[in-house]
Amino acid sequence: MYHIALKMLGGDRTKFTTLILGVTFTAFLVSFAVSYFCGFMTRGFALISETPGDIWVMDPAVSSVEQTTNLSESAILRVRSVPGVSSAMPLLLGSAEVRFPNGSFQSFQIIGADNSSLAGLPRTEGLNYPALRQPGQVMVDDGGTENKLLTPLHAADIWPRDGRSRTGVAMRRLANGDQLELNDHRISIAGVSNTHPRYPAKPLMYMTLANAHRILPAERRQISFLLVSAAPDINPQTLAARIEQQTGLKARTASDFKTDTVHWYLLNSEDVGDVMSMLILAIAVGFGVTGVMLYMFTSESLKQYAVLSALGTLPSQLLKMVFLQAGVCGLSGAGIGTGLCAVADLFLHESDYPFRMMWFAPLAGGGMVILTGIIAAVFSARPVLRLEPATVFAGR
Repeated sequence: MYHIALKMLGGDRTKFTTLILGVTFTAFLVSFAVSYFCGFMTRGFALISETPGDIWVMDPAVSSVEQTTNLSESAILRVRSVPGVSSAMPLLLGSAEVRFPNGSFQSFQIIGADNSSLAGLPRTEGLNYPALRQPGQVMVDDGGTENKLLTPLHAADIWPRDGRSRTGVAMRRLANGDQLELNDHRISIAGVSNTHPRYPAKPLMYMTLANAHRILPAERRQISFLLVSAAPDINPQTLAARIEQQTGLKARTASDFKTDTVHWYLLNSEDVGDVMSMLILAIAVGFGVTGVMLYMFTSESLKQYAVLSALGTLPSQLLKMVFLQAGVCGLSGAGIGTGLCAVADLFLHESDYPFRMMWFAPLAGGGMVILTGIIAAVFSARPVLRLEPATVFAGR
């Protein structure tokens, strides 16, 4: 009987192909939407991924890199005194309005790194990192934005003497040696990095803590995080608990802090709500397309089921045939759809598109298709089970 069910499924190649394409579309749509959502979330903790450190130490009220409050200078000594700590480097996060040579303004996220180790700066080949220790030297990054790091192409439009903004002139990308203005200080570009895009997208400016203290508005506390490296043979999870116990500060391993940041975005970001709405819409559309097509296929095969019933086929066998057809369509479409999503991941991985196919994305796409197939099979089985064998003889 299973062989007959498969023959019925592939008997009409046009309908079978259309059904597989519909299921494939559902699996691809759901997998793509999940991967798109994951791409946004991985951008949210890009700073954690690109910054060395086994443990992040912060104020107990901090739950992400997006919303911070600074620590006192004494926190460094308190953390370094904890047994098992190999090093503890300060990191500053802030924001500032930066004036460009044409007179326009742009908000930057400021990242201040340790003066000696430069821990917290992105590693990019060809950058002159020692130059960043010189006064007024910074490194910039577009942080996932477009056309934000631009300066006038012609010298006549750079720092115009009349003080008027040159917003409509020809522009070029910032390069080494260009100057910006921050808090009435002229700062020079020592390098332009290309880090992982951020969420939310924002231009980035890296500098040493010494330059940050010199350029930024004076604050009593100018340390946002401490980047702790564990001593050899020391478990970071155990060391984080020890730091919390002895200092009263919050200490999270890098992986735990990524999780905290994702949870924070899920609870506080309005953009995440928009992405979630897109994901729910993709699931709903996929559910409707797959469910309706499977139900219509079974309905159009009622005459064949009536013939089988008239020949003595048990209702339980007919039920198994319906579920077999739904299972074959679901598994085939799920495999093709998630495979196409994996191919898309290969092409989008090197671009700035927020797309990251995690291990659970194929499970979500395939699982949704299989669940839809089961539900559609249940509804499709009802007219099959209620079918009278005399239907075939009545010409209906």
